[in-house]
Parts: sequence; structure tokens; C-alpha cells
Amino acid sequence: VGSEMCIRDRCMEGHSAGCENALSDLSGTSSKVSVVIPLYNKRPYIERTIRSVLSQTIQDFEIVVVDDGSQDDGADIVRAIDDRRIRLISQENRGVSAARNRGVHEATSDFIAFLDADDEWRPTFLETILRLRTRYPGAGIYATDRINCRPDGRTKPCRYIRIPPAPWEGVLPGYFITAGSSDQPICSSVIGIPKTVLEEVGGFPVRVRIGEDLITWFNIALKYPIAFSREIGAVYHMEAENRTDKQARDKTWRLNLITRIEEAIRNGEVPVEKINEVQEYLAVYQIGMAWHYIRSGRNGEARTILSRCRTELLKRDRRVMYFRTFLPAPFR
Repeated sequence: VGSEMCIRDRCMEGHSAGCENALSDLSGTSSKVSVVIPLYNKRPYIERTIRSVLSQTIQDFEIVVVDDGSQDDGADIVRAIDDRRIRLISQENRGVSAARNRGVHEATSDFIAFLDADDEWRPTFLETILRLRTRYPGAGIYATDRINCRPDGRTKPCRYIRIPPAPWEGVLPGYFITAGSSDQPICSSVIGIPKTVLEEVGGFPVRVRIGEDLITWFNIALKYPIAFSREIGAVYHMEAENRTDKQARDKTWRLNLITRIEEAIRNGEVPVEKINEVQEYLAVYQIGMAWHYIRSGRNGEARTILSRCRTELLKRDRRVMYFRTFLPAPFR
């Protein structure tokens, strides 16, 4: 009791920074949001990322940074930031899925917000996703819009189909059609997810090194609606070193997602009312993978994957791609 009175006295004297957390430590209560940041060789960006969290209009949060065996001194940058809400956890390099899962496990809140160590939030991000959670308590993911920042500093907005323009927010109409036919409305730096939902779907797949996030969003969207706000909540930095875009050039992320979707359809995991939508979502990636095979001279593999493609919306694309598998290389 004496310690709590002392803390309150310091707050009254104007030293309010961190007082909520000190009181929380004494009472054993948790933060409203646990912010999980996986860190791997992101020294040039991690301070910017954490500062963007500390600048939020909502201040009731904890930050769980999981250093996944970094070979730079990014962890030292985290330690140098003086804020009691920051926890740094170190582990051997096991990949981003394992890092995120560790952060979820260590989180004290029942609501998890993710942020990549090279991206940043706008000041109202947490305010927006908490508002969405209040308005749509049955959703599995709460997300905001984002802007993409190119290496030259220019920004590029995301473009969606079937999502009304700003200032719209609500439950996404037909998530799989939207995600397959336009920019992906969900990425790992613009979302909040209830901890129970993550536990229900088994978290992020640790055996998948690329495209693990898309598989997780897919698993959640099979079971829950997705709440979305057109308010810009984050900046996705495309210039960052070892960015996922660069890792994905081998296109194996498409195969990982295709395998998971086909498995879900085969095992009856897809609700009847979503089967057509999921088939169209799958077709986008099957056709994209077929084009990669064709460009690599692997026409037989392209025909195999196209033979499994079931689509009404992309029938013409599928036919054209199949025809290309029979053309000589200069004409493909």
C-alpha cells in the first residue's frame, strides 16, 4: 500500500509517465493490448518502429519484442529505449512464425496487435482497431488500411475491390474475393487479433518460412468475419533490408498457400457458404504459380496445377495460361 501511495504521489507531482504501468505491476492486471514485434536484423528501423507505438493516442499497452537470433545490434537499440512497457525476449533463430508465436505466448493481454520491425503505425492505429473490436466483437481480425512507402520515398495507396472508399469501416464483404482480386487488405503490421482466435487456429505455421502470414489469415477467415477500417493506420516500408518481398522471389510462398487451401477444401474445413469464394481465391494463386512455372520452362508442372484450378471468374485467364504451356519458348 505504501508503494502504491508513493506512485500516486509521483503522478500528482506531474511524473505521470509509466505510472499506469507501475500500478498495473502492483495490481497484477494486464494491458489492454499486447504489441508483438518480431525482430531479426532490423537495426536501422527498430527504433522508428517502437517510437511509433509509443506515440499512440491509446497508451494502455505493452510491447513484446522477440529477437529471433539477430546478428546485428538491434536488440541493444531496444534496450536503450527507456520505457517499462517494453519487454525484450531473445531466442535462437527459428523464423518469424516462431517469433510471433513466442510473443503471443508471452503476452499478458487477450488482444494482440502485430507490427513488423521495419514498419510504423500512425498515431491512431490502436484507437482504430480497438474501436472496431467494440463495434464488431465477433470478428477474428481487426485491420486498418495502410500506405506503401517505396525506396525513393514516394507512397502508394492500396487498391481494393468490393471495399467502399474512406471513411468506410465495417465487416469485409467477401474477404477471399477481395484478397484474391486486389491488394491484400490484411498484412502483419495493420492487425489486431484476439488471443483466443490465434490459439484456436494454432498460431503461425512454424514450418513455413515465406507466406506464413497469408496462411494464418486464411485459417482465421474460414471461421470468422474480418473487420476493416479505411483509415490509414500504418506505413509499410518497402525499402527495408531482408523484406519479405525480396525473400518471396522464388515464389514458394504461393505453393505454401496453395497447399494449405487445397488441404482445407479436401478435408471439409471450408464452410459450404464460402466454398465458391475460396475456390476463386485459390485460382488466383494457382494461375500465378502456373505462370511462374511457364517462365521457368516447367510446362508440365504448369499444366498439372492448372488442371486442378476451378474458377468461373478467371476462366479466360486459366485457358490462356494453359494454351501458353504448349507454345515454344520465344512465344510464351
